[in-house]
Amino acid sequence: MKQTFAEKLLGLKAGKREVRAGEIVTVRPDKLLTHDNTAPILEKIAPELAEFGPAFPDRHVIVLDHVIPADTEKDAAAHQAVRRYVGRYGLRHFFDIGVGVCHQVMVERGLALPGELIVGSDSHTCTYGALGAFATGIDRTEAAALILTGETWLKVPESIRIELHGALPPAVGAKDLILTLIGRLGADGANYQCVEFHGDIHALTIDDRLTVANMGVEMGAKAAVFPVDNLTREYLQAHGAPPGSYQPLWADEEAEYAERLEVDLSTIVPVAARPHTVDNVVPVEELEGTPINQFLLGTCTNGRASDFEIAAAILKGKRIAPHTRLLLLPASRMVLQESLASGAMAVLIEAGGVLLPPGCGPCLGAHQGALAPGERCLSTSNRNFKGRMGCAAAEIFLASPATVAASAVHGSIRDPRKELST
Repeated sequence: MKQTFAEKLLGLKAGKREVRAGEIVTVRPDKLLTHDNTAPILEKIAPELAEFGPAFPDRHVIVLDHVIPADTEKDAAAHQAVRRYVGRYGLRHFFDIGVGVCHQVMVERGLALPGELIVGSDSHTCTYGALGAFATGIDRTEAAALILTGETWLKVPESIRIELHGALPPAVGAKDLILTLIGRLGADGANYQCVEFHGDIHALTIDDRLTVANMGVEMGAKAAVFPVDNLTREYLQAHGAPPGSYQPLWADEEAEYAERLEVDLSTIVPVAARPHTVDNVVPVEELEGTPINQFLLGTCTNGRASDFEIAAAILKGKRIAPHTRLLLLPASRMVLQESLASGAMAVLIEAGGVLLPPGCGPCLGAHQGALAPGERCLSTSNRNFKGRMGCAAAEIFLASPATVAASAVHGSIRDPRKELST
């Protein structure tokens, strides 16, 4: 039987020769990720944890990233509870405040590998599909049960095959690609399905693929995944995972798909998602001149060194528009150090940018960068729901780093392709 990636991987993890979409399987994930929400998860199982302890402490990865440094006594106490748990049970994969956003930390520390099944108590766990893992979000109750038992169940998803052709034009990025796909499919167009990317994937860097996979959940996908190629192997080698440390697998060419799509990358243009849904996507040129109060460059979607370099190339020698703010949110400490070494961060700060600690911060309105009623933010983050950045009476537009940087100069939304000729 010819199988999709999801069928093949989940069958392997379930110890079965083959499974089909729709089948329920019991699996033992290779990794469980939690972040600041570890504290309430542990609280759910306090008596059982005290009696039995965690089933597989070496598989539990914890990254404190959502509210860092702690903003309130309650947040500080939650962080304290996590540190006590880590110390008591000797968890090896614990990353305290300032290391970075959990999804970036997972990939740059070699903790997300091809052929692995990774679950996390954060919806954007699907990011690791960029490296050939089946990665998906779960809720806190599932995470609590996994800590104690090491097992969970999943329904094998149907799959969508997306064939990429060609290459992206200048000033057009992976964010434009994934927003275009979300606009085309809709916020529920891939509900509980695994989205496979095929074709000219070499046209996308690993950073590009991380951006695309990260937002798979914004079209309802259970997972979004790329095959392992030379770029993947080079990236993993550079991050402490040589080829012999993982076993990649991929879909059979004749596998059965719920849907097949063809995408000509050369036709993608700069786009933005208007408030208040991610699939409310239009070309940036239709929004030209829309006033913006705050610009956010970063997050786990577009907070890597390459993203800051794209923005710095546009903002070099310029200043952001008066009466606006440009927030710089590196996805990790390593990204920050790389951006400092390259000079990109200095350019952005000189242009008027405000550097925030590596973490989630304003992306979800939990810490720093909240909006005021009536304000608009143009952000490289992954969600623009009402109230997402701390204020239900504000508006959030989503766009690429190039669009955010070009727009910051003018104080209003601007097509970044116009900056190529200036």
